[in-house]
Amino acid sequence: MSGHNKWSKVKRLKGAVDAKRSKVFAKIAREIMVAVKAGGNSDPDSNPRLRMALLKARSANMPSDNVDRVIKKATGDGLSVTYEDLVYEIYGPGGVAILVELSTDNRNRTSAEIRAILTRNQGTIATAGAVTRLFQHKGQFIIEKESALEEQLMEIAVNAGAEDFRVEEEGYEIIVPPSDFDEMSKALDKAGITCASATITHLPELVVPVSSEMAEMVQKLLDALEDHDDVKEVFSNADM
Repeated sequence: MSGHNKWSKVKRLKGAVDAKRSKVFAKIAREIMVAVKAGGNSDPDSNPRLRMALLKARSANMPSDNVDRVIKKATGDGLSVTYEDLVYEIYGPGGVAILVELSTDNRNRTSAEIRAILTRNQGTIATAGAVTRLFQHKGQFIIEKESALEEQLMEIAVNAGAEDFRVEEEGYEIIVPPSDFDEMSKALDKAGITCASATITHLPELVVPVSSEMAEMVQKLLDALEDHDDVKEVFSNADM
């Protein structure tokens, strides 16, 4: 990702090379399996966490055969380990705030590896709450211009409880409270509208401008965190 820029993240995911795409698919597969186990079923209509994982799989163009295999494995005995969800609050170079969401089957191992990444890339662990207070927890839907008409999409957004509807050069953004994420997702599905990205996310209250020199260091840290196998999402307030 490039700082907080949602469109660069969408484009980066779509344009990932094969090696990167394989890693993305592996992470999504783990999310699907954990969601099935945590929700107790493989029905996305009654398992919101699974529904979100499937939306992410669709956004990443993960083949449906892959998804089906993962779900079948998860409903059997395919996941014998227990995963724990964690959030790391981090300060990066230049005081940039970073939130990292991950799932791990070994908290101590993951903690040591994340701290090693921070040591190599001028990052530090923040005190609890210092970084989370700088972000809003929201549901976010990103729709490209060719996927929907503005008037139709705005009507759907308003009727399904959107807090904000933004029209940008690349497309549209719908913001909802996390509690309304599932309702909005179903409304868009019913209308046949495909999202480039649909997720519960952390949006920065204020972005921090980063110089070109500092941006390279910040991006190196963000890339290293995103590349870790246990990391699901990385959010920052850097404006690069």
